[in-house]
Amino acid sequence: MNEHQLLGGGLGALIGMVLALTGAGGGILAVPLLVFGLGLSMVEAAPLGLLAVGLASAVGALLGLRQGIVRYRAAAYIAGIGVLFAPMGLWLAHRLPNMPLALGFAAVMVYACGRIFIKAWRELKTAQPAPRAAFLPCVLNPLQGRLRWTLPCFRALAVTGALSGLLSGLLGVGGGFVIIPALTRYTDLEMKSVMATSLAVIALVSTGSVVTASVAGVMHWAVGAPFAVGAVLGLIAGRQLTRHLAGPRLQQLFAVVGVMAAILMAGKALM
Repeated sequence: MNEHQLLGGGLGALIGMVLALTGAGGGILAVPLLVFGLGLSMVEAAPLGLLAVGLASAVGALLGLRQGIVRYRAAAYIAGIGVLFAPMGLWLAHRLPNMPLALGFAAVMVYACGRIFIKAWRELKTAQPAPRAAFLPCVLNPLQGRLRWTLPCFRALAVTGALSGLLSGLLGVGGGFVIIPALTRYTDLEMKSVMATSLAVIALVSTGSVVTASVAGVMHWAVGAPFAVGAVLGLIAGRQLTRHLAGPRLQQLFAVVGVMAAILMAGKALM
C-alpha cells in the first residue's frame, strides 16, 4: 500500500468517526477531504465519498437492526425512491463544470451545517430536544409498534427519498443531513431510531449510486477501497467514544468545521 492509499485510509477513518459521533455529516465532509487531501476533482471524489459513507452506514445500520431500532420498511421505501433519483444526479454531475458543482456543494454544506449548529444551540439553550410539530404524517401504531402508512406519510417519505437520492448522485453525499431532519419532522420516532433508520437509507442509496458510478467507469477503486475500509474502522472506533464525546457541543464544532471547509471549497473553485 503506497502513501496515497495510506492517506486515503486515514481520511476515511476520520469520516467514519464523524459519522458515528454526529449521526450525519460524514458524507458531506468526505468530498472536501478527498478534494483537498488527495487532490481529486468533484466528479472523482463524489463516488468515493459515497462508497466510504455507504459502507460505514451499512455497518451502523446492521448494529441498529440487532437492537431492533431500524424502521426497515420506511428505510426501504425512502431508499427505493432515492435509488431511482440517484442516476439523475450522477448524470447531471458529469454534465456540469467543476466550478458550479463545487459552489453548489459548498452552498449545501453551509445550509446543512447551519441547521446542525442551530439545532445543537437550541438543545443547549433549552436542555432538551426541539419540540415536534403538532401534525406528524407518520406516527407509530401503539398496538403494533409500526408506522401507520397513510397517504401523507407516503408522500412525505417519497419527497425525502427523491431529494436524498438526487443529492447522492449529484454531490456524492449520503443524505443524512436531509433524512434525519425529515424523519424528525414527519415521524414520532425516538432519536436513536431516527439515526439508525437514516444510516440504513444512506447505505442503500449509496449502494445504488456506487453501482451506477462503477458501471459508468468513474469509480477509482485503488483509492476508494482503503478510504472505505478506513471509514468502517473509524465508525467502529467512534461508536466506542459516543458516550463520552457525542453531544450538542461536538455537533456545533462539526458545523463550524463544515462551514470552513465549504468556504475553502468555494474559494478554490473561484480561483
